[in-house]
Amino acid sequence: MPATNEDIRRSVAEAYGKRVRPVLDAESLSLPVVEAASCCAPAASSCCGPEESSDSACCGPEETDSAVLDRIADLYAGTELAGLPESVTSVAFGCGNPTAIDALKPGETVLDLGSGGGIDCFLAGRMVGPEGHVIGVDMTPEMIDLANTNRAKVGATNVEFRHGQIEALPVESGSVDVVISNCVINLSPDKDAVFREAFRVLKPGGRLQVSDMVWLGAVPNALEGDAEAWASCIGGAIEERAYVDKIRAAGFEGVSSSASAPTAAGLASANVIAYKPAS
Repeated sequence: MPATNEDIRRSVAEAYGKRVRPVLDAESLSLPVVEAASCCAPAASSCCGPEESSDSACCGPEETDSAVLDRIADLYAGTELAGLPESVTSVAFGCGNPTAIDALKPGETVLDLGSGGGIDCFLAGRMVGPEGHVIGVDMTPEMIDLANTNRAKVGATNVEFRHGQIEALPVESGSVDVVISNCVINLSPDKDAVFREAFRVLKPGGRLQVSDMVWLGAVPNALEGDAEAWASCIGGAIEERAYVDKIRAAGFEGVSSSASAPTAAGLASANVIAYKPAS
């Protein structure tokens, strides 16, 4: 029987909770941070389908400490990561850097969908400054716990974290200047609801800027309804054109997407930007 939307959400939450729990445990005991598994595939499974290896920044087998650092350095090249503790960078499971797609401005309010351990929230907090505000939303309780621990470490007084689903955001309508997300919307079983919610919470003239995994060709049939594949960033990824169409259907204008070179299976990371009409 195909997995239901709730099955998928539960599988994703359990997978990410399991990945971050060793880091939480290390924090509670003041031990050296244990690296979490890579964002898209635990152990030795590939994130790009059976029998496929992956050259995607987000996907692949469990990473070594040095591989994690190399991946983070590549994704955030040119971004100031100094001052962010290992408990932030070790759970940076993204496939891009949404804060760099378009410049965040001092005083803006930014919402991060699927904020995880908080790396993009903390970077955004620096960019918007003390007059700005950053909200991170995540459905995994362990992620919220770790993000709040990291918030205290970083001293990010303009950042807050809220527990909730990105398909039903605990955020007031018309209250946000920018919505960002990093390799998370592909995990949602209802992307139309995610984009409608992003549109709802944005102020007129606000923008959506996300990094995410997309297929540049047809989605393999074997992945449909596979809850474990969803948790590995591939079962829920859709074709780039369909992704952009869903954003337009939510009411956004000026939608543009730029994808990386695909893996052998056709999976790629994409940076997407879109705007809510000013009136």
